[in-house]
Amino acid sequence: MKSSRLTLPGFPLPLGVKLDKNGAQFSLFSRHAIAVSLILFEPGNGKSDEIALDPLGNRTGDIWHIWVEGIREGQAYGYRIDGPYEPRQGHRYNRNKLLLDPYARAVTGSFKWDLSDARGFDPDSDLSDLSFSTRDSAPAAPKSIVVDTRFDWYDRQINNPLQSSIIYELHVKGFTHHTSSNVDHRGTFCGLTEKIPYLKDLGITAVELMPIQEFDEDENVLINPKTGERLKNYWGYSTFSFFAPRGRYSSGGSSGEQYAEFKAMVRDFHNEGIEVILDIVFNHTAEGDRLGPTLCFRGIDNSVYYMLKEDRRFYQNFSGCGNTFNCNHPLVRDFILDCLRYWVIEMHVDGFRFDLASILGRDQDGNMLKNPPLVERIAEDPILRNAKIIAEAWDAGGAYQVGDFPGRWAEWNGKFRDDVRRFWRGDSGSIGGLATRLTGSSDLYWAKDSPLHSINFVTCHDGFTLNDLYCYGEKHNIENGEENRDGENHNLGWNCGHEGSDAPPEVERLRRRMIKNMLGTLFVSQGVPMLLAGDEFRRTQGGNNNAYCQDNEISWIDWTFLEKHHEISRFCRNIIRFRMEHIILRKKGFFTGTAVDGFVSADIAWYGPEGNAPDWGDESRLIACLISGEYAVYKDGKPDNDIYMAFNAGDRDIEFVPPDAPSGRMWHIAVETAKDSPDDIHDRGKEPALGARSIVVEHHSMVILFA
Repeated sequence: MKSSRLTLPGFPLPLGVKLDKNGAQFSLFSRHAIAVSLILFEPGNGKSDEIALDPLGNRTGDIWHIWVEGIREGQAYGYRIDGPYEPRQGHRYNRNKLLLDPYARAVTGSFKWDLSDARGFDPDSDLSDLSFSTRDSAPAAPKSIVVDTRFDWYDRQINNPLQSSIIYELHVKGFTHHTSSNVDHRGTFCGLTEKIPYLKDLGITAVELMPIQEFDEDENVLINPKTGERLKNYWGYSTFSFFAPRGRYSSGGSSGEQYAEFKAMVRDFHNEGIEVILDIVFNHTAEGDRLGPTLCFRGIDNSVYYMLKEDRRFYQNFSGCGNTFNCNHPLVRDFILDCLRYWVIEMHVDGFRFDLASILGRDQDGNMLKNPPLVERIAEDPILRNAKIIAEAWDAGGAYQVGDFPGRWAEWNGKFRDDVRRFWRGDSGSIGGLATRLTGSSDLYWAKDSPLHSINFVTCHDGFTLNDLYCYGEKHNIENGEENRDGENHNLGWNCGHEGSDAPPEVERLRRRMIKNMLGTLFVSQGVPMLLAGDEFRRTQGGNNNAYCQDNEISWIDWTFLEKHHEISRFCRNIIRFRMEHIILRKKGFFTGTAVDGFVSADIAWYGPEGNAPDWGDESRLIACLISGEYAVYKDGKPDNDIYMAFNAGDRDIEFVPPDAPSGRMWHIAVETAKDSPDDIHDRGKEPALGARSIVVEHHSMVILFA
């Protein structure tokens, strides 16, 4: 139905929608389109108005724009775009497909979108994607929503230094959806704010949210062979609307309410001193390969937004998800920067973790660039200057760039995870790796002159939970519907001699010890620690190490474990507290000692059990170090405590003889992971004096002393 609304030509910028008191301006980029129509939907009845944009009066360069009278917040809209349908030339225009505004602040619909009619080709044709679909996708397709951007911000800017950051990775729904979460709004942004007191008590300074930009959870077509139920895209690494907070994570409605609820969540976190970091997925979109749906970018300008092969019918696939976003096309770079600035300026987020970030450094043909302009621009952009930027420094095309992201970029340090796991598993030749990771990964970040570029983690969403790392020797992914073929096979874990959670008491004691070892190592290492949600109380996924499709109790956090495994939660909370009390564990620069006869002088020294030079050989499982507190001075001029740490990954108890503390003070026992609570980590002010010349470090355990 044609619209009778009053319209004016409008202006090309800003892109997206801008409300005023009488209506709204709409603006959209499309270089190769020959016709663009704005579609306005009436609430409830599905009827729509179509406003055709005049190529002469409503187009400036490649920008199509129009002002429409009477538009208010809550208005649903989309675009139909006509142009060449020439897949071999990279063009896939089809005006029968309703398209989202790439700059939409919210997306609505039933959230049970039927995208079967969204494909630009006729699936019944022998020509496959070379055919042309005449089916109208609008009735069941997602639609963009006009939102009122006004909000009563009274938060305070956090800008916690990386030196003092404790990052906590979580899934918004999974964190509170379980009935045991005891929140009023389970699985939502609002529900997450109800857990702020818990996070603050734990010692968290930043939450890193798995993808919250709009995605289709029903795109997964696999079936759980145990239940017969269709699996989900639970994690959300398949974005189709980069500016839109996910409607299903809203407790108050999905017609734009998600936009305000996200802002309120950020405000509440900020007012308690906790930052919000977004996991953002610019490496690909939900439109998939040539057989995927046409939802947004494919129908707006496929040849600009995606990396295409020489035969431009086909997509480059460095993401492993069917397509690759053309990040270093100048216009796509602008889109990405606009998006990042929006989340910082308008939504007040504090930083980003970039999924498969190596793709940001590929040129339009997929080659790795020596000086990637987008990577440099993100780091140097004045609006983003205080935002934390964290790279997952690899991709599915074989790029592995840990240690190579330039400038101020921090990185998920996968080598930290692997080397720490190898040591505690007792692998041959793992002593040197542990020492390097413990001291900030200077092999990777020496040129940057700071260990704070290293985001240290021992587990993350992708892989075993910390509990499962020591309960399962093999992955148990049958319920993912891929016959256990999916997920990582090289996990560097150890089931402690018994497969599964139902283990004899002696195995359980060993597992508790190993979990404490991993937490202890993580939080005394130089760099920035990241904790996976629930690891602090032994959350389990039943051995599933790739739970991307499990929107159920496999993935949801069971909060009854907080009491069940109180010993681990207490240990985690106290080791975080120990880290934050000692600035020597949070150095901005690397240790500077030099090796002398196997020792290292000055700020750090390495020892064997008898106080002599350590054995760096392949079969060694024992190492100790002493960190001198005088090389870290508090604001009041007082030096930090001396700290001695001893690690025993072997299967025998070993007596360690610590050297005299450089300060001349007496050693006190802070941590013994082999002990039961409360002797595993002592409360502040209750740490017993060593009282002897040596201390027994039991098998598979670590000890921390401070002077």
